[in-house]
Amino acid sequence: MRKALIITYYWPPSGGSSVLRWLKFTKYLREFGWEPVIYTPENPESQEIDELLLREIPENIEILKTKIREPYTLYKWITGRKKEERLGVSLMSDKKVPGIITRLSLWVRSNLFIPDPRCLWINPSVKQLSRYLSGNPVDIIITTGPPHSMHLIGLGLKKKLGIKWLADFRDPWTNIDFYSDLLLTRFADRKHKKLERDVLIHADCVVSVSPTWTKELRDLGAKRVQTIMNGFDDETGISVPDDKEKKFSILHLGSIPLSRNPEEFWKVLAELVRENHSFASLLQIRLIGKVDLKVIEALETNNLKDFLKYDSFIPHDKTYRQLTAASVLLLIINNTPNSGGILTNKFYEYLSAHRPILALGPVEGDAAKILHDTGAGKIFPYADTDNIKHHLKTLFDLHLQNKLTVSPKEINKFSRKSLTHELSILLDNLTS
Repeated sequence: MRKALIITYYWPPSGGSSVLRWLKFTKYLREFGWEPVIYTPENPESQEIDELLLREIPENIEILKTKIREPYTLYKWITGRKKEERLGVSLMSDKKVPGIITRLSLWVRSNLFIPDPRCLWINPSVKQLSRYLSGNPVDIIITTGPPHSMHLIGLGLKKKLGIKWLADFRDPWTNIDFYSDLLLTRFADRKHKKLERDVLIHADCVVSVSPTWTKELRDLGAKRVQTIMNGFDDETGISVPDDKEKKFSILHLGSIPLSRNPEEFWKVLAELVRENHSFASLLQIRLIGKVDLKVIEALETNNLKDFLKYDSFIPHDKTYRQLTAASVLLLIINNTPNSGGILTNKFYEYLSAHRPILALGPVEGDAAKILHDTGAGKIFPYADTDNIKHHLKTLFDLHLQNKLTVSPKEINKFSRKSLTHELSILLDNLTS
């Protein structure tokens, strides 16, 4: 059986969507002739802890861990946070932190820690893994980012050992939608772009999660790029729900940072509450995940706080029942430039839940195409309030008639096992 060394910052018991992609690949790789070896920090700064994800790690897998030095302890000290406190989805609107401290911290993070605060782990990891690989050869190394420091570990090993290397981009680097908000100096901007190009040129293959981002990476200089999307787990399965909420429950799973705050959508809901007593009596806004304070403020401003049921975290193995029980699944794609390639893990879990998806975002993007092809839901621009309102009325009427269901077409190709098979074929080709 061939071996792949997977270098990832996110690994159980860390929770959240960043863990899932390579945890799920690792779960199924042995079925396709590949033995994964994991390299990950011993003490990462994790937004969430989900001990239940440890059960999904294959038995007897080799996991290498070393300590990492990060600047977050200093940031917490400066801002008066406890050492064990976990950083939220967005610090930019945190009322605990004065604006000048936030901007200064962002400037330091953006310009002194390039490409990200995990950069202090790069050189020690290259040395550690070089020693390991001298006695434990593998057929290929895989790096997954962000954080993009993982790719620089791969670059260092590639230059030092000449080993085959696949760089997996779960999100863009300099094309990420918030890149322009990082307060970068011209020197830092040039350094980011140089490091990104070095990775794209030297990697034997670059993998992206969406067709739009694949094209962007190719345009930036990657010599070989392939799209392997995220997906839903086969063990969760595709099932028609039988325990739907009596409430008209609109559920959003995952974080909502400021860039995804759908203010116009909240206004539409507020209008429907005022105009329709039945709608008001049955509405429930269900949010699961870290939510920016500005989102809660927007709900309060629109008199929707009483309809809110909020959990900042639910273990991943319990979220699927929440999805199948909801009436409508709300998908919010960042209301920013360059968001057309965003295809999150939760999007595919939405598809497998057989609940109608109401999406807000670019109508020409990759998510819009999948929604159209599968018939799983509809997408609207953020400001298209008239059509959003009309669609919500239609969904509510179907809910009252107990006819609110969908049967998405051809979504088996998005199962984690199918995607792992696709990955294994790529690995076979790269190492043959």
